[in-house]
Amino acid sequence: MDGKMLARLGALVFVAIAITATVIEMTREEPLAPASSVPGLQVPNDPLRREQRRCQEMGEAAANDAECLGIWAETRERFLGRAPARPAPALNGVQ
Repeated sequence: MDGKMLARLGALVFVAIAITATVIEMTREEPLAPASSVPGLQVPNDPLRREQRRCQEMGEAAANDAECLGIWAETRERFLGRAPARPAPALNGVQ
């Protein structure tokens, strides 16, 4: 066998294996993923977050609202690590 014939045979075998692997993968049934026992991510009740939402819903009027300007300043300070986060509110008297 010369080099060209060997190269063609190698290419043919490669294509045949690739097609076979593709057909097997396409016909394989995927098992259903087991249900997760971990509850979804729940964001704690953060008063700053609620105020941010309120200011967001105000739209452009929030740019002239003193409370919103203060909320944004506090958010910026918290993000930059310059100020501690507000303490979480007590839930049913338990801190």
